[in-house]
Amino acid sequence: MSVTAPIPELRTEQKPPLYRDVRVLRWVGQLIVLGVVLGFLYYLYSNVITNLESKGLPTGFAFLDGKFGSAIPGIDDAADLTNGGAFIAGFMNTVRVILFGIPACTLLGILIGIARLSDNLAVRSFGTLYVEAFRNIPALVWIFLAYFAISLSVLPRIDDAPTGGGFVISNRGIGIPWLNPDASRMTFGLMLLAGFGVVWLVLRWRRSVNEKTGEHSRGGLYGTLAYLLWIVVAHFVSGEALLLEGSEVGANARNIVGGMTVQVPYFALTLALTLYTASHVAEVVRGAILAIHKGQSEAASAIALTTFQRYRFIILPQAFRIMIPPLANQYLNITKNSSLAVAVSYVEIAAIFSREANNAAPAVQAVIVLMGLYLVFSLSISFVANFFNRRLSLETR
Repeated sequence: MSVTAPIPELRTEQKPPLYRDVRVLRWVGQLIVLGVVLGFLYYLYSNVITNLESKGLPTGFAFLDGKFGSAIPGIDDAADLTNGGAFIAGFMNTVRVILFGIPACTLLGILIGIARLSDNLAVRSFGTLYVEAFRNIPALVWIFLAYFAISLSVLPRIDDAPTGGGFVISNRGIGIPWLNPDASRMTFGLMLLAGFGVVWLVLRWRRSVNEKTGEHSRGGLYGTLAYLLWIVVAHFVSGEALLLEGSEVGANARNIVGGMTVQVPYFALTLALTLYTASHVAEVVRGAILAIHKGQSEAASAIALTTFQRYRFIILPQAFRIMIPPLANQYLNITKNSSLAVAVSYVEIAAIFSREANNAAPAVQAVIVLMGLYLVFSLSISFVANFFNRRLSLETR
């Protein structure tokens, strides 16, 4: 006679009470912290408003509609701008610094970082010397050096400026050929941005071809050709924007007309910040490469990959996963260091704030606007860095 074992009763997991639920406790903790922060900010706001009203000072932002009344190099009739318009002009001047400085310091920093790990003694010594020289001297010193020792000493006077091919090189500025002024530059710029979407579609197409047929995707080649073709289309749609206008010395030999003039302070500031930040980027790159297990390099060498192929296909793709967060910090540093431009009379948002504060603009409100503009830079850089960080992160299953 067989005895059937009793079937154990299935226990249903009971939910813990709310005061012991981890998820509830986390939400409550975050709400308490948020309430404390908002309460503190409200206290500061009330305190500032009370003090301003007691001294008869304005409490709003109506000063932004007032007249700026100061010159900004490179902007005609800047004195007629409103204070708000001047802040926007300074904001765009800061954008010009970081639009060139961030890509340039990244590329240079990667090259210097790789050089520091080179087997060649001369290359490795050069990389080490570069990093130690630029990293250990304040950025302001390099800005002064670039402005006074290079820009004002090396560049010739505008009377003796060499010209040719639409270029003018002088201590009044560097004139370069630029887009056709009669074309729609806005249309051309928007189409260039839209071209990245075209490249993305081409890359998806080539990837699908590779997956279906096994044929080499050659995404870089096809993507580049597609973008070049799109530039040609944008040229004609915008009214022949690529018919460049050259620069030349003005009739009074005191300024540069035509094309685009790169201001000497901008050139010195961007050059100095690029070289300085690249030394920090180089250390980030070096650390990320050293974090890759040496077996990866040994495996690449075992299958006879060249040094370039080893870095291109094996080392750098893995290192980028590590270096993205610290690189974002360096991009924030070059953005904030652009405020040192006041030392060489380049007018960006910090210089605009200083001039408006000296022209009786309410200091508290002007500081808030300045902080808000820098916050826009910081959040934008963080957003882009987080996007790439998520795309490059390893998926865990």
